[in-house]
Amino acid sequence: MNGAESLMQTFVDSGIDTCFTNPGTSEMHCVAALDRITGVRGILGLFEGAVTGMADGYGRMAGKPAFTLLHLGPGLSNASANIHNAKRAGTPMINVVGDHATYHLEYDAPLASDIAGLAKPVSHWYHSTKDANSLAADGARAVAAAMTYPGQIATLTVPANCAWDEASGPAKPVAPPATPRADSGAITAAAKMLKNGKKTMLLMRGPVLLKRGTTAAGRIAAATDVRLVCDTFISRIERGAGCVVIEKMPYFAEDMVEFLKGTEQLILVGTKPPVSFFAYPGKPGWLTPEGCETLVLTTAEQDGVHALEALASELNAPVHPIHVQQLARPALPNGGPFNAHTIGAALGALMPENAVVSDEAATSGFACYAPTAGIAPVDWLSLTGGSIGQGIPLAAGAAVACPDRKVVCLSGDGGGMYTLQALWTMAREKLDIVTVIFANRKYLILQVELMRVGAGNPGRKALDLLDLSNPDLNWVQLANGMGVSASRATTQDEFNRQFKDACATRGPHLIEAVI
Repeated sequence: MNGAESLMQTFVDSGIDTCFTNPGTSEMHCVAALDRITGVRGILGLFEGAVTGMADGYGRMAGKPAFTLLHLGPGLSNASANIHNAKRAGTPMINVVGDHATYHLEYDAPLASDIAGLAKPVSHWYHSTKDANSLAADGARAVAAAMTYPGQIATLTVPANCAWDEASGPAKPVAPPATPRADSGAITAAAKMLKNGKKTMLLMRGPVLLKRGTTAAGRIAAATDVRLVCDTFISRIERGAGCVVIEKMPYFAEDMVEFLKGTEQLILVGTKPPVSFFAYPGKPGWLTPEGCETLVLTTAEQDGVHALEALASELNAPVHPIHVQQLARPALPNGGPFNAHTIGAALGALMPENAVVSDEAATSGFACYAPTAGIAPVDWLSLTGGSIGQGIPLAAGAAVACPDRKVVCLSGDGGGMYTLQALWTMAREKLDIVTVIFANRKYLILQVELMRVGAGNPGRKALDLLDLSNPDLNWVQLANGMGVSASRATTQDEFNRQFKDACATRGPHLIEAVI
């Protein structure tokens, strides 16, 4: 057994069974090991940014890491934007990065680079293997690092000779560290705050937004009437009928100020105090109201669900939560205007039960969230790190993790062009995904931001840099060229029919919604 085979067997023994990859020469022994070691599914992506976006979607839904196989520093660089997003999401992910053989590095071959320098900023854990006999144990430690609560990025560099040299065999799995819990003093302090009659907000992020955590939050609200809120961009939330309603923080800073107005106490669960996404001339970036007292119930690294349940017990909260969403689908819009708001209403009317939604539709996505509040339960995944090009591959990874669930991808046309290569993987793997492209022919969010940052009165040259027309992108042809069936909707009735048909048919389909 060579080093690569020992690594793959260690991954399998540790419960890691999925590899997303775009490999090169230095990874060929790892590719061959995927063929020899049973239990790992290898999935090809045509661009490294799509590969890590898929691993992100998989990790969010599977609750365990996939591993990526990337080609040296340039491959890692191509992958880094979506590793950044995954890191912000708290997604478990292992990146295996091939490198030149240890004895070849001295020649400074064209692909040589500072892999450690590229990897560390986007990784919680980094290591470079020294020899083949160490590789399996390094792989077991990478799994444990990735599985550290709530999920971490572990990056392991594997020099080519460490993969092809003989090794002593696989390593035993390594258990991740126990998840720290909130200090009992923090729970007691939170209970006291919630009993003092002041206007209090519970701001949440992370695994607490799954149903067990939101149910505990709803019980706390039943005892104290606390306001339940989540961050603007969250990795995953279970929402819809039967779930406790959690308000979402607005995106724009001035809207956040209004949203937070009057809040006297802020209790943080797995998140940080609210700040504006960017700095703006003459406007505040720190948005917690003046005089508001802040308490950290749990950090992102502590078990927020346990803390909320303990807090509910401390308050003798009712068994049943309040603010439970009832099934209330909006009416299906017919005729009339065709825009992001009417598409959102159609999604609310037609979304299949138990779907997974990958939302990277930017300005259009904001219009889809409220109309889908009362749909049958779904998991909703958001862009977490702000680096666009996540939505389409995120949907692909989620579909690999949940093959029995329909995945709906909401993507802007600008963001979609970053990683549209994932459409090819959807076709190859026959993934059950409906992708909706909001084709407004522009980077609309950037046009909005251009005005907000006080950049003056922009002229044609500036506006052209935010425009996606001349020529228009043809998403039907782009999808067809990668093996995905596609249609174009220019009216609401066309969209309704196309989305309903796509949801009723298994396999990938793309709808270009020209709005």
